[in-house]
Amino acid sequence: MPYSKNNLIINETCKVVLLTSSFEGRHHDKYITDQVGYCVPPRSTLSQDTSFQGFTLPDVHIVQPKKKPKGGELTEKENNRKIASIRIRVEHAISGIKRYRIVKDILRNWKKGFCDLVMETCCGLHNFRLNFSPWCYETPTI
Repeated sequence: MPYSKNNLIINETCKVVLLTSSFEGRHHDKYITDQVGYCVPPRSTLSQDTSFQGFTLPDVHIVQPKKKPKGGELTEKENNRKIASIRIRVEHAISGIKRYRIVKDILRNWKKGFCDLVMETCCGLHNFRLNFSPWCYETPTI
């Protein structure tokens, strides 16, 4: 699997709390989510990007930016900015994981499960690093 893709969930401290198994890069994010099945605590808030359009969980508040309607104007720009200020944490966590180049380079090892092992190790190293220098973010209200 030369290009692999994973979905992840982070908590408010930017630590990875859920990592999906690796899928081929051509699969869509929502397809991966439907295959894996997330287990999120009830009455929690899940912030997701627009590639998860239509994904819902029972008893979970989902925060997602609104798309611009075809031929129209986007009326919820301020709300989308607040959501983006939360979503940037996920992007920072992904870049923290990708600092280990083995994750972003093409793997030439074709052993079964090796991609998953590499990603798990890099996520663990990311979480370990956050124990010693945590990231601090101001939480906006939505």
